[in-house]
Amino acid sequence: MELPFDDLPPASAPADTRDRDKKLLHDLRAMQWPDRAPHAATHIYTDGACSGNPGPGGWAWAVAPDGKPYGSGSERPSTNQRMEIRAVIEALRAHRDHGEILVIVSDSTYVVNCFRQRWWEGWLSRGWKNSQRQPVANRELWEDLFDVLVSRGSGKTVFQWVKGHSGDPMNDLVDTLAVQATGA
Repeated sequence: MELPFDDLPPASAPADTRDRDKKLLHDLRAMQWPDRAPHAATHIYTDGACSGNPGPGGWAWAVAPDGKPYGSGSERPSTNQRMEIRAVIEALRAHRDHGEILVIVSDSTYVVNCFRQRWWEGWLSRGWKNSQRQPVANRELWEDLFDVLVSRGSGKTVFQWVKGHSGDPMNDLVDTLAVQATGA
Protein backbone atom coordinates (compact mmCIF):
# COMPACT_ATOMS: atom_id res chain seq x y z
CA MET A 1 0.00 0.00 0.00
CA GLU A 2 1.41 3.39 -0.98
CA LEU A 3 0.94 6.13 1.57
CA PRO A 4 0.69 9.83 0.64
CA PHE A 5 3.88 10.59 2.53
CA ASP A 6 6.01 7.84 0.93
CA ASP A 7 7.29 10.21 -1.74
CA LEU A 8 9.99 11.93 0.30
CA PRO A 9 12.28 14.32 -1.59
CA PRO A 10 15.59 12.94 -2.85
CA ALA A 11 18.56 12.94 -0.48
CA SER A 12 20.36 15.55 -2.55
CA ALA A 13 18.02 18.49 -2.28
CA PRO A 14 18.10 21.35 -4.78
CA ALA A 15 19.83 24.58 -3.80
CA ASP A 16 16.55 26.45 -3.18
CA THR A 17 15.51 23.78 -0.65
CA ARG A 18 18.89 24.00 1.11
CA ASP A 19 18.58 27.80 1.21
CA ARG A 20 15.06 27.53 2.66
CA ASP A 21 16.29 25.09 5.30
CA LYS A 22 19.20 27.39 6.23
CA LYS A 23 16.82 30.31 6.65
CA LEU A 24 14.42 28.20 8.69
CA LEU A 25 17.27 27.02 10.93
CA HIS A 26 18.39 30.63 11.39
CA ASP A 27 14.86 31.78 12.19
CA LEU A 28 14.22 28.97 14.68
CA ARG A 29 17.59 29.50 16.40
CA ALA A 30 16.80 33.19 16.80
CA MET A 31 13.59 32.39 18.65
CA GLN A 32 13.19 32.07 22.40
CA TRP A 33 11.81 28.70 23.52
CA PRO A 34 10.50 29.23 27.06
CA ASP A 35 10.10 26.22 29.33
CA ARG A 36 7.15 27.78 31.15
CA ALA A 37 4.38 30.22 30.49
CA PRO A 38 2.52 32.63 32.73
CA HIS A 39 -0.27 30.92 34.66
CA ALA A 40 -2.89 32.93 32.75
CA ALA A 41 -1.58 31.79 29.32
CA THR A 42 -4.01 29.97 27.05
CA HIS A 43 -3.48 26.20 27.22
CA ILE A 44 -4.42 24.15 24.15
CA TYR A 45 -4.45 20.38 24.46
CA THR A 46 -3.69 18.38 21.31
CA ASP A 47 -3.79 14.71 20.41
CA GLY A 48 -3.58 12.37 17.46
CA ALA A 49 -4.97 8.89 16.99
CA CYS A 50 -4.78 6.16 14.40
CA SER A 51 -6.81 2.99 13.94
CA GLY A 52 -3.96 0.76 12.84
CA ASN A 53 -0.60 2.28 12.09
CA PRO A 54 -0.90 3.13 9.26
CA GLY A 55 -4.65 3.40 9.09
CA PRO A 56 -7.41 5.98 9.39
CA GLY A 57 -6.03 8.85 11.46
CA GLY A 58 -7.65 11.59 13.51
CA TRP A 59 -6.40 14.71 15.24
CA ALA A 60 -7.96 17.10 17.74
CA TRP A 61 -7.28 20.17 19.83
CA ALA A 62 -9.27 21.90 22.57
CA VAL A 63 -8.73 24.96 24.74
CA ALA A 64 -8.58 24.49 28.51
CA PRO A 65 -10.25 24.62 30.92
CA ASP A 66 -13.63 23.79 29.38
CA GLY A 67 -12.70 22.33 25.98
CA LYS A 68 -14.07 25.20 23.90
CA PRO A 69 -13.28 26.09 21.27
CA TYR A 70 -12.05 22.85 19.76
CA GLY A 71 -11.29 21.34 16.38
CA SER A 72 -10.73 17.93 14.85
CA GLY A 73 -10.15 16.26 11.52
CA SER A 74 -8.89 13.15 9.79
CA GLU A 75 -6.47 11.79 7.21
CA ARG A 76 -6.59 8.45 5.43
CA PRO A 77 -4.27 6.65 5.50
CA SER A 78 -2.10 8.11 8.22
CA THR A 79 0.04 7.33 11.24
CA ASN A 80 -0.26 8.30 14.88
CA GLN A 81 2.83 10.52 14.69
CA ARG A 82 1.43 12.41 11.69
CA MET A 83 -1.80 13.04 13.55
CA GLU A 84 0.05 14.28 16.66
CA ILE A 85 1.89 16.87 14.54
CA ARG A 86 -1.24 17.80 12.56
CA ALA A 87 -3.15 18.47 15.79
CA VAL A 88 -0.56 21.07 16.83
CA ILE A 89 -0.48 22.69 13.39
CA GLU A 90 -4.27 23.01 13.30
CA ALA A 91 -4.46 24.34 16.87
CA LEU A 92 -1.89 27.03 16.11
CA ARG A 93 -3.54 27.94 12.81
CA ALA A 94 -6.89 28.31 14.56
CA HIS A 95 -5.22 30.73 16.99
CA ARG A 96 -2.97 32.56 14.52
CA ASP A 97 -4.35 35.95 15.61
CA HIS A 98 -3.82 35.18 19.29
CA GLY A 99 -0.89 37.46 20.15
CA GLU A 100 -0.28 36.13 23.63
CA ILE A 101 1.66 33.06 24.67
CA LEU A 102 0.04 29.73 23.84
CA VAL A 103 0.88 26.56 25.73
CA ILE A 104 0.58 23.43 23.61
CA VAL A 105 -0.07 20.50 25.93
CA SER A 106 0.54 17.12 24.30
CA ASP A 107 1.01 13.53 25.40
CA SER A 108 3.36 13.07 22.42
CA THR A 109 7.01 13.06 23.44
CA TYR A 110 7.73 13.11 19.69
CA VAL A 111 6.18 16.58 19.43
CA VAL A 112 7.19 18.00 22.80
CA ASN A 113 10.82 16.81 22.68
CA CYS A 114 11.27 18.23 19.20
CA PHE A 115 11.12 21.65 20.84
CA ARG A 116 12.12 21.07 24.47
CA GLN A 117 15.24 19.14 23.39
CA ARG A 118 15.73 21.10 20.16
CA TRP A 119 15.62 18.06 17.86
CA TRP A 120 14.71 20.45 15.04
CA GLU A 121 18.17 21.97 15.25
CA GLY A 122 19.92 18.66 14.52
CA TRP A 123 17.43 17.73 11.82
CA LEU A 124 17.94 20.96 9.91
CA SER A 125 21.72 20.99 10.48
CA ARG A 126 21.97 17.46 9.06
CA GLY A 127 19.77 18.15 6.03
CA TRP A 128 16.61 16.60 7.49
CA LYS A 129 18.35 13.53 8.87
CA ASN A 130 17.73 12.27 12.39
CA SER A 131 20.46 11.33 14.85
CA GLN A 132 20.71 7.90 13.17
CA ARG A 133 21.28 9.69 9.83
CA GLN A 134 17.90 8.47 8.51
CA PRO A 135 15.40 10.82 6.83
CA VAL A 136 13.19 12.61 9.35
CA ALA A 137 9.71 11.16 9.19
CA ASN A 138 6.87 13.51 8.32
CA ARG A 139 9.17 16.24 7.08
CA GLU A 140 6.44 18.16 5.25
CA LEU A 141 4.37 18.39 8.44
CA TRP A 142 7.37 19.49 10.51
CA GLU A 143 8.10 22.17 7.89
CA ASP A 144 4.50 23.41 8.14
CA LEU A 145 4.71 23.44 11.93
CA PHE A 146 8.03 25.28 11.95
CA ASP A 147 6.65 27.90 9.55
CA VAL A 148 3.59 28.44 11.78
CA LEU A 149 5.82 28.80 14.85
CA VAL A 150 8.15 31.28 13.15
CA SER A 151 5.17 33.36 12.03
CA ARG A 152 3.82 33.39 15.63
CA GLY A 153 7.08 34.90 16.82
CA SER A 154 9.74 34.33 19.41
CA GLY A 155 8.68 33.18 22.87
CA LYS A 156 5.00 32.90 21.88
CA THR A 157 4.65 29.12 22.07
CA VAL A 158 5.49 26.78 24.94
CA PHE A 159 5.38 23.00 24.68
CA GLN A 160 4.32 21.01 27.72
CA TRP A 161 4.05 17.24 28.09
CA VAL A 162 1.16 15.50 29.83
CA LYS A 163 1.00 11.77 30.50
CA GLY A 164 -1.62 10.21 28.27
CA HIS A 165 -4.48 8.15 29.69
CA SER A 166 -3.70 9.37 33.19
CA GLY A 167 -7.03 10.95 34.06
CA ASP A 168 -6.27 14.50 32.88
CA PRO A 169 -9.75 15.64 31.75
CA MET A 170 -8.52 17.80 28.88
CA ASN A 171 -6.14 15.14 27.58
CA ASP A 172 -8.96 12.60 27.79
CA LEU A 173 -11.22 14.99 25.85
CA VAL A 174 -8.81 15.50 22.94
CA ASP A 175 -8.06 11.78 22.89
CA THR A 176 -11.78 11.05 22.54
CA LEU A 177 -12.18 13.68 19.80
CA ALA A 178 -9.17 12.35 17.89
CA VAL A 179 -10.36 8.74 18.11
CA GLN A 180 -13.84 9.82 16.93
CA ALA A 181 -12.25 11.68 14.01
CA THR A 182 -10.62 8.46 12.76
CA GLY A 183 -14.10 7.24 11.90
CA ALA A 184 -13.11 3.74 13.02
